[in-house]
Amino acid sequence: MEISHKKSLILLTVASVVVFFLVYLIGHTIFQHKSYNFMVKQTSVNKAASDDIILVVIDNESLAKLGRWPWKRTVFLEIFDYLENYTSTKVYGFDAVIIAPDTDFPENDKRFSDNIGRFEKLVAGVGFMYEPFKEISDKDIFNEMLFFKSDINFTDKRSTKYKTQSPYKSFTPFLKEYFYNIQNLGAVNTLQDADGYIRRVDQVISYNGRLYPSLALLMFSKATGIKDFTITDNYILAKNDKHTLKMPIVNSNGVAYSFLSYYKTHDGVYSHRKISASDIIESSRNIKIGKKPKIDPEIFNNKIVFVGSNANSQALQDVKRTPISDTFAGLDIQATNFNNIYENKFFRGVSPLYSFITILTVFILVLLLICTLPIPVALMCTSLVMFLYFIFTFIMYHHRIGVGLIMPEVFMLIAIGFGYSYRYLVEGRKKEKIQSAMGKYISKDVMKNVVSNIDSVKLGGKRACVTVLFADIRGFTSISEQLSAEEVTNILNEYFSAIAPVIEKHNGILNKFMGDAVLAVFGEPIKNENHAVDAVKCADEMLKKVKQLQGKWLDEGKPKIEIGIGISTGEAFVGNIGSEERLEYTVIGDTVNTASRIENYNKVYKTKFLISEETFLRVQKYVDVIKIREVTIRGKSKKINIYEVLRILPE
Repeated sequence: MEISHKKSLILLTVASVVVFFLVYLIGHTIFQHKSYNFMVKQTSVNKAASDDIILVVIDNESLAKLGRWPWKRTVFLEIFDYLENYTSTKVYGFDAVIIAPDTDFPENDKRFSDNIGRFEKLVAGVGFMYEPFKEISDKDIFNEMLFFKSDINFTDKRSTKYKTQSPYKSFTPFLKEYFYNIQNLGAVNTLQDADGYIRRVDQVISYNGRLYPSLALLMFSKATGIKDFTITDNYILAKNDKHTLKMPIVNSNGVAYSFLSYYKTHDGVYSHRKISASDIIESSRNIKIGKKPKIDPEIFNNKIVFVGSNANSQALQDVKRTPISDTFAGLDIQATNFNNIYENKFFRGVSPLYSFITILTVFILVLLLICTLPIPVALMCTSLVMFLYFIFTFIMYHHRIGVGLIMPEVFMLIAIGFGYSYRYLVEGRKKEKIQSAMGKYISKDVMKNVVSNIDSVKLGGKRACVTVLFADIRGFTSISEQLSAEEVTNILNEYFSAIAPVIEKHNGILNKFMGDAVLAVFGEPIKNENHAVDAVKCADEMLKKVKQLQGKWLDEGKPKIEIGIGISTGEAFVGNIGSEERLEYTVIGDTVNTASRIENYNKVYKTKFLISEETFLRVQKYVDVIKIREVTIRGKSKKINIYEVLRILPE
């Protein structure tokens, strides 16, 4: 079943819309995170972490020097004591939670909890959880005391829709003595996306009717002296004489989170300077006995320190999957967050609406290029657009703005496909119109032959056996004198319109109109061994068609028109003549001249339908004829017999 051009365009449009949204929904899930990881990894190599941030890590070297884990918790007191009392560290964070008692050394556990409160520069981590408290009987006291573990003041200027409670129902079930004595606690919650990678971190959590800061945000407050923060729909704001904070955030489900801007890493694990915890402990012990410390305390002057663990031990190994590495230290994620806040340089994600508009824009742009420009130019422009968008994406990621990379490029390729589908339909329709129009000037069969051999159209042709039909209107000159030019044109148009389909029906091609005469060819370019029979049958039907027209014209008061037909069969030249710029498909030769001369004998013998002897020999089984006589044909040395066709015999 043929589908109309209009319906094809409608179907193409519907298909475009459906495919657009399907690819957008599926592709967003498949490609968005992968392209994000690729771009972050490529652009982070140009971003060095701050020298003001140092990691103190319980690593493999520490275990080798101080023995296998678990250590006595008083060892942490040695690290904190060194940082608090022997260095000029601004603030240090402890990325660990103390939840289980040390049953082997309970006295050390008590000593650790009793002394933890004297470290004013220490900010420890707290993890908010989705499950409610289970084994804590005085959970209300825990919830109340948590509020006093940070001295940040939040001014909440968010819209009402964002002032909701987070889904967190509890927090780390600390040892009570430790929890009561620790002075500062900040959230260490990170957001793991569906593919297992960490790209975001909670900055402010709405819990139990109050707002709680992240570990890094609380450490920033301690390091800068800023206590007052404002949270809006899009930013966390703070300022003093030396520091300005304008952190872009996303408010969602009671949590304000931000995207992490990662830095280059040399080993895939750490992006900040790392010092082994054993070196700090050794330095602390040396100082107390009057020996030179292994780590000079001066290197910590005005620095920010993060203390945590990451060693080849089940209890200590802390590596996360991030865009820049699948083995990135969890401690360094907290340091990276602080680094972003301290330098006021953040990674910004773009909204889903922005991504959709970008994809739709490039899709439409490429579609227009493909549909309107010549194909080579369109492809060149499209390639340029794709390249420029790739460069644009790199620039945006370099400036910490996470725009989509793969999806717009994918949709540009899809637009190319739909664009060429549209062109195929439109140009196919134009070709049909051109062929239809050209069919009014030349034979449709000739035109089809030209189209099918478009690359080999040239001057020249071949000799072939054909049958030529020549039809002429009797007394046309006198008829023309009786009628106006418009009336003559109308009669001719009606006559030609009636006989043209008859010629086509019998496998002939209407080669040309010559005033009131018609020249038709059978046997070329439509191959047919029975071309003489087809020509005779065609002539018989033409005469019948004219007879029908005569009755109509008589009713309309128009003159009676008679036609004479001459048919000749023989060899002729068939092909293209003219010049390289202007060709005409025609038939030339003695056979054509003979058909014209035979037709003229209709006037002499008062007949309507004459054929040559060669034609008669080919059709004698199909026709009833009368032999007229031998006649002289101008240009031929010998006379030929001509025959009048009386009727076509029943098959």
